[in-house]
Amino acid sequence: MARADGRLSHDLLPDERLPQDACGVFGVWAPGEEVAKLAYFGLYALQHRGQEAAGIATSDGRRLVVYKDIGLVSQVFDEAALASLQGHLAVGHCRYSTTGRNSWENAQPTLGGTADHTVALTHNGNLINTAELRDLLAQRHGGDLSGSRGEVARGNTTDTAIVTGLLTADEDVPLEQAALEVLPLLRGAFSLVFCDEQTLYAARDPQGVRPLVLGRLERGWVVASETAALDIVGASVVREVEPGELIAIDENGLRSQRFAEPAPKRCVFEWVYLARPDTTISGREVYDARVEMGRRLALEHPVEADLVMPTPESGTPAAIGYAEASGIPFGHGLVKNAYVGRTFIAPSQTIRQLGIRLKLNPLRDVIKGKRLVVVDDSIVRGNTQRALVRMLREAGAAEVHVRISSPPVRWPCFYGIDFATRAELIATGLEIDAVCASIGADSLGYISEDSMIEATSQERSTLCTACFSGQYPIELPDADKLGKDVLELQFPVRSGADPTDVGTLDVEGVPTSASPGGVEAVRRP
Repeated sequence: MARADGRLSHDLLPDERLPQDACGVFGVWAPGEEVAKLAYFGLYALQHRGQEAAGIATSDGRRLVVYKDIGLVSQVFDEAALASLQGHLAVGHCRYSTTGRNSWENAQPTLGGTADHTVALTHNGNLINTAELRDLLAQRHGGDLSGSRGEVARGNTTDTAIVTGLLTADEDVPLEQAALEVLPLLRGAFSLVFCDEQTLYAARDPQGVRPLVLGRLERGWVVASETAALDIVGASVVREVEPGELIAIDENGLRSQRFAEPAPKRCVFEWVYLARPDTTISGREVYDARVEMGRRLALEHPVEADLVMPTPESGTPAAIGYAEASGIPFGHGLVKNAYVGRTFIAPSQTIRQLGIRLKLNPLRDVIKGKRLVVVDDSIVRGNTQRALVRMLREAGAAEVHVRISSPPVRWPCFYGIDFATRAELIATGLEIDAVCASIGADSLGYISEDSMIEATSQERSTLCTACFSGQYPIELPDADKLGKDVLELQFPVRSGADPTDVGTLDVEGVPTSASPGGVEAVRRP
C-alpha cells in the first residue's frame, strides 16, 4: 500500500507481507478550534503508521462521541462526518493491527465508561502481558468477562480494549487515579492518548519504545506520535512525552506525573524506516539520520559502480548519503505509480503475475549497461529485493549491487511492529553471501549495527535493537502468550453475541442518561 508521506512501503509485491508500521495517535485540547479537523489532518500526517482503520473521538465537555471505520483516513472521514464531531478536545488513531485482527470492532478509539464519564483510548505499540491483563480484568468482574460490560465482551480482541476496561473497572475511582494505578501494570510498548468528557491524557511506557511528542497551539495543546503531525496543524514542538510520564490537559492547564522511573529503550527502527523523514525523534531529524546511514554504508561496503539509486521511496535518503560518500552519481532508475498502491482492489491473476511492476517500472535508458548500487532500508523475506534485481537485469543493468542501511533482520518485534515470523526472515537461516545469491545480486552489504546506532546520535544503551540483535529490553512471556491473535485464540467473546449490534447498547453497561452520548459513542457510522 502506498504511504501517505509519498513513500512506498516494502509491500511492493501482491500479497507480500513485510514490516508493517506501528499505529499513529493524536490528541488535541483546544477550545474554540475545530478539533475534529485538527485530528483529521494530524492523522493524515501519521497515515504511514497505520493504514487499516481510523477513528476520531471528540467531546464538548458533556458528551463524548466516536466515529471510526476500516480504511485510510481519507476514506473513513468526509466533511459530514467531521461536522458531526463537535467539541473542544479530540483523540484520533490510525491503525495497523499488532494485537487483534483487522475489523471494525477492533478499530480505535476504544470506548469504556462508568456512571460518571466515558473514556476514549488510542494506543501505539504492543503490550506483551495482554493475557495476564485480561485475566486481571476478568478477576475484577468476578472471574467471567462473558457477561461483563465493555468492548471486550462485545468482540474487541485488542490489548487496547483490555486497558480501557481496566481504566474503567471501578466506577468509584476517577480516571486520572485509575491511570496511575493501571499504567504501572502494563508491560511492553505503549504510547497512549485518551480522554474523558473534560480532560486529555497522554502516557508513554517507561522505555519510551514508540515516539510521543507534546506541542503547543495558540489556544491549546496537541500530542502526537510524530513531530510531523504537529507541523501540519501549526503546533510548535514543546518536548517529548517522557518515558514513564502521564500528562493531563484540561481547563486548568497541563500537569505531569510520573507512574514509573524512565529506562529509555527507543526503537532504532523508527530512524531506519518507520517514522517520516521530516520527523524529529529525541533531537535527531530522521532524514539526517538516514542520510548518515547511507554515508557510513558507503564507507563500509564500497563498490565500483556507475549509478546509486534508491528503492522508491524508503531508500532515498540513505541512497543520497551513499552517493555523497562514494562519489558515485545519484539517480532514479525506477518510477513508482503512487496511486496503484492506494487501492483495496486485489489485482487480477494476469496483473498479479507482473509482480513488482504493478508499482514500479524501470527507466531502461538510465539502467541499460550500468553498474548499479541499489539502496534500501532493510531486507525481511527477500522476495521484494529478488523481484527488483530481476527487473533491473531485464532492463539491461550490467551489475546490481544491493546495499542495506540496517543490519540483517533476524528477530521478530513484540513492541509494535509486525514483522514476518522468525522462520520467514531470510537472514535467520542464511549468511550474507547466501542471501546475496538468493536475491540474485552481484554483491550485498548491510550497515553494521554500530554505524546504524551512531547515525541516530543516540547512546546505544538508550535504544532497542531487538530485531537485529535478539536482545529484548522488556522480558518476554511464554510464546503461547504472545502474538496478535492471543485474545482471539484464548478468550472467545460471549456465545451468541453480535458485536456490531450496538443500537441499544450503552457504554460499559451504563445507562445512557448517566453518560450522555454513550450510544452514539459505540454505534458504527
